[in-house]
Amino acid sequence: MNHKEKLLETYENSFTVNDIKNINTDTIENIKLIGAKISSQKGVFTVLTTLVTHKSLFPAQDVRKHQSSMVNGFSGRTIDTSYITPTLKELGLPSMAESGWLTRSLEQPYEYTLDYQGKISNKVVKKAFLETLDYLEKNSDKATNILRLILFQAIEAKKRATVEIKPLENPENLTIEKIINALEEQFSFNYETHGGSKLPVIAFYAIYKSLINELSRYNDCTLEEMGSHTASDRTSKSSGDIEISKNDNIFESIEIKLDKEIDSNIIRIAIEKIKKFNPERYYVLSYKGTKESDKTEIADLITEIKIEHGCQIIINGVTPTLKYYLRLITSLDEFIENYSESIEIDKELKKTHKEKWNELIEKHFS
Repeated sequence: MNHKEKLLETYENSFTVNDIKNINTDTIENIKLIGAKISSQKGVFTVLTTLVTHKSLFPAQDVRKHQSSMVNGFSGRTIDTSYITPTLKELGLPSMAESGWLTRSLEQPYEYTLDYQGKISNKVVKKAFLETLDYLEKNSDKATNILRLILFQAIEAKKRATVEIKPLENPENLTIEKIINALEEQFSFNYETHGGSKLPVIAFYAIYKSLINELSRYNDCTLEEMGSHTASDRTSKSSGDIEISKNDNIFESIEIKLDKEIDSNIIRIAIEKIKKFNPERYYVLSYKGTKESDKTEIADLITEIKIEHGCQIIINGVTPTLKYYLRLITSLDEFIENYSESIEIDKELKKTHKEKWNELIEKHFS
C-alpha cells in the first residue's frame, strides 16, 4: 500500500470518529486546535497529514526527522508532493499549491521535536503540531486513528466552507451593465482575508468557456484546467492564470492581477514565460491599471519581445476587458452560471467570498 492508498482508505473511515477511544484527551484537543485553524495553517495540516500517513505505513521511522539529510531521516516533502497534496486536492480537502514544505517555517533543517526552532506564526498551532508528533512517536500503533482524527477535522472544515450559490431566477433580465456592476462590487469588497485575488481569474475563466466555443480564433483550441492561484509568478509551472492550447502547444496565456498595477517587473516575468512556453499572445490584465511611471519602459519591452519572439503582449484593465468580452458572447446567463459554479466549487476561495456572491446575485439580478 502506498501513501495515496493509505490516505484514501483512512479518509473513507474518517467521516465519524466516535469509535476512537485509545487517543489521549490532550492529543485530541491538539488536533481540534489545528482543525479550527486549518484554512490559515494549511502548511501545518499538510505536513502533519504527510507524517502521520508515513508513520502508519512505516511505524519504525521517526517521522520528526522529515528531511533525508538528517541522520535516519526521510524526505517528507517528496512524499507530500507525490502523494499527499495531490490526493487532498482530489478529495476537495484543504491543501497547498504543491507541498506543505514550501512553507518557510516548516522547511527548516531541524527535527520536529518539542523544541523545534521554526517560526510557525501561530504559537498555539505550533505547540499542538509538535505535541501531536511527540505523542505519535511514542504511540506509533495509534497512527491510523490519529490520521482519522486529522482527516475528520479536514472534512468538517470543508463542510464549513461549503456555500451553495443561488441560481438565477430571472436570467432574461441580465444586462452587461448589471453584470459589470456586480463583478466590480465583488472584486473591490474588503473581505479581510486572502483569496479574493482569484475572483477575477474565475470570471475570465468563465467567459473563456463561452469564447472558446464561439470565436473562430479559438477553433481547435482547448481551455486548460484552471490551476492554483497561490503559487508565485516565478515558481508557477504554468504560463499564466489561464491557458489556451492548440495542438498540444500553448496558444494564448492570460495573467490577471487584482491588487497590483502592471509594472515593468510584471512584464519582465511575462517575457520569461513567453520564452519558455511560446504563446502567440500574452494578456496581462489588472484591476488597478498600469503604473504611470513605467509606461514607456513597458512599451519598449512589448516591442522588443514582439520583434525577438513574435508574441504580442496585450495589457489592459480587468473591467474594460470583461465588458468587451461580454459583448462578444451569445449568452450572458451561461457566463453567470459558469462563474457561479466555479465559485461554489473552488477550494481556495473562503466562505465569505461565496456568500458575497450570493448577496450580489440577490442585489443585482433579482
